[in-house]
Amino acid sequence: MEFAFDEKDFLACCGSTRFAAEMARASPFPSFQAAVPAARDIWFNRVDVSGWLEAFSAHPQIGETKSVAPGRSDTSAQWSKGEQSTALATATGSSLQELSDWNVRYKRKFGFIFIICASGRTSPEILAELKRRYSNRPIEEFQIAAEEQMKVTELRLAKLFSAKEHMASTVDQRPAGLAKKAEEVSSNKTSQSATRTRPPITTHVLDVSQGCPASGMEVCLEMWRGNKPRPLFGEAEVGGWILQGVSSTDKDGRSGQLMDIINEINPGIYRISFNTSKYCPGGFFPYVSIIFEIAETQKREHFHVPLLFSPFSFTTYRGS
Repeated sequence: MEFAFDEKDFLACCGSTRFAAEMARASPFPSFQAAVPAARDIWFNRVDVSGWLEAFSAHPQIGETKSVAPGRSDTSAQWSKGEQSTALATATGSSLQELSDWNVRYKRKFGFIFIICASGRTSPEILAELKRRYSNRPIEEFQIAAEEQMKVTELRLAKLFSAKEHMASTVDQRPAGLAKKAEEVSSNKTSQSATRTRPPITTHVLDVSQGCPASGMEVCLEMWRGNKPRPLFGEAEVGGWILQGVSSTDKDGRSGQLMDIINEINPGIYRISFNTSKYCPGGFFPYVSIIFEIAETQKREHFHVPLLFSPFSFTTYRGS
């Protein structure tokens, strides 16, 4: 199967018209994994400086709503809202004002808004990163912003392909009357189902050596999208794991939002990784990764995968 998209689809992933046009010309793609190298080559080697700035300007600032430009889909605005949901949920009036003030300072120095892959990041995290990067030289910061833009683009490409795969897998080949009836039944079931109030996958970390929550531990969530249906034991595949979101644990040991709040999660194999060496220098584990599988029949369930950690041991379980 090949997946074909037009310029409008790719423009929702990256606000550069040159990028969207080049990706549309390269389409169709056999898989998301095949699209990512093409996207990186186009972004870093064929899009010029004005194209980078065009993409940067398509992003809203944290806490800001952005009107949809003529000829563009509102998909990008919806994705931006989802990507910034953790930041907005953890922001206060004063922190939003501080973010706004620092964005003004940043733009005055560099000439473009602060670009960061905000998915799963809290408002304090983003503000700290903005302040840290403010001290960079302009040429250095321009490259960092382009890398962050590529991270956002890859996350959105994953959503684009996931939606297309879902549509392809649910195409009903039955007679029109039966298909319509099935669609009506499915719609009724969906309308009667409760909407999630939190992401399908969550985690928290407890430091059992101190008997308290582990605060400030970096966490990332990935999904397996390799050429094989599942990763094989003892065999590595470069590019097989696709980032879904990153965050850090709060004072209660709970991570920020690692993925969008959706009613149905894509079945497959997921991996949560914890940066234990940064949290506990000198410990035995440089990092901890937990791999688990979500079946087709479980896509409406919630998966809480906590970590109980000490410098020389860890354990996990499926919570609620």
